[in-house]
Amino acid sequence: MSPPKDLTVLLRSVLYAFRGGFLVRPFAIATVIGLSGMAIARVEQKSPLVAALTPRLLFPAGADSQIVQSILSDIATSIMTVVSIVFAILLMTLTLASTQFSPRILISFIRDRVTQWTLGVFLGTFSYCIAVLPAATGAAGARTPVLSVTGAMALAAVCTGWLIYFIHHISNAISVNHIVDRIRRETELIIDELMPHQRKGPGIGDHIHADPQDLDYGIKSRQSGYIRFIDLDRLMALAKEYKICLRLERRIGHYVPEGVVIMRTTRGHRVSEEREMRLLSAIDLGPIRTMQQDVEFGIVQIVDIGLRALSPAVNDPTTAISCVDQLTSILIRWLGRRPPPSHLFDPPHVLRVVVHQPRFEGLIDLAFEQIRHYARSDAAVSLRLMRALGDIASVSQDPKILRCLRESANRVVEGGRETLQKDDFARLQQRMDMLQAATNEVL
Repeated sequence: MSPPKDLTVLLRSVLYAFRGGFLVRPFAIATVIGLSGMAIARVEQKSPLVAALTPRLLFPAGADSQIVQSILSDIATSIMTVVSIVFAILLMTLTLASTQFSPRILISFIRDRVTQWTLGVFLGTFSYCIAVLPAATGAAGARTPVLSVTGAMALAAVCTGWLIYFIHHISNAISVNHIVDRIRRETELIIDELMPHQRKGPGIGDHIHADPQDLDYGIKSRQSGYIRFIDLDRLMALAKEYKICLRLERRIGHYVPEGVVIMRTTRGHRVSEEREMRLLSAIDLGPIRTMQQDVEFGIVQIVDIGLRALSPAVNDPTTAISCVDQLTSILIRWLGRRPPPSHLFDPPHVLRVVVHQPRFEGLIDLAFEQIRHYARSDAAVSLRLMRALGDIASVSQDPKILRCLRESANRVVEGGRETLQKDDFARLQQRMDMLQAATNEVL
């Protein structure tokens, strides 16, 4: 049995679902617009002064109930036709992005706010017309909802302009440069959220602390899935309440099968079945990775696009170069922030939670190693990799980081030694010499 989610975890999951997907936000927008039409029609029926405020230019021959019904029916029918076209465009875009770039980038398209608002506004206009239509019955003594029909006509005009804007937006959204740039911006937002403080010193991480030696009690996962969010504050509070120390065995983005130990604690006799469920409720597991706290997932998406571009079937090194540029920006943003702590204390000097955090060495391998491997025979991509490593080295004075960058650069040079032409390899070696010269001052 999977544990019930903690309130904070559940609320964050709901908010994340609200920002992404074609269900929650479009449904909410359509509901609000539809209820607005119902409310305006009801007020207009009860208050004749409201209808008198409607400009007579819209109905110079007077308000005929049949004309009103015809207008509402035509708008509702036309809007549903346009909605079907919008859905067809979306399905075509998602299919193209999945097959040509990577299936993992679909989450970025689904979270696109313009697309969500497009569906919401069009469905809301349809709901508005349906909500107002019963008021235009033409019965004796019933007032024709002139103001409500005016609102429907205004929404129809808005939908016309919005459709043009949506076509313009979706044509830009399928551009690979736009896709990679959007993933980079989302990843940098996660970095800013997880690491809000600027790096002041040259250290590559937080202070090194020894893990407890008596973590003898393992808490097994009650469900399978990827770790999407961890409420560390909740885990800290529970560990302090139970007077234990715990260590998470997996970090954000890792897959945890059901029955595998996900965390270990000290003083296992204090952790009852109920307390296990409360601890597990602070961790959100799901079938797919999300961009809530997962910096590595953003890097993986860009790397996937770069690898697809380097495949013999596509052979698009320009796209791979764009991916390298965006990955460079992400790594530089990471270096500019103070790394998140892996050991959490409450009160001070009392260790409560140990959590694995991404390290720069792992991030740079994740970002560049696969691209380096598949671009060994491509001079343009290899040269851009060397430039990227030089750009990253120029913003750091940490010897560990610089040594890591030089090791990555050495692998790029060794990979191209036998595959690149003599002139191209000479240029690659020249950039390697420049990187070594720039880092020798620190090393």
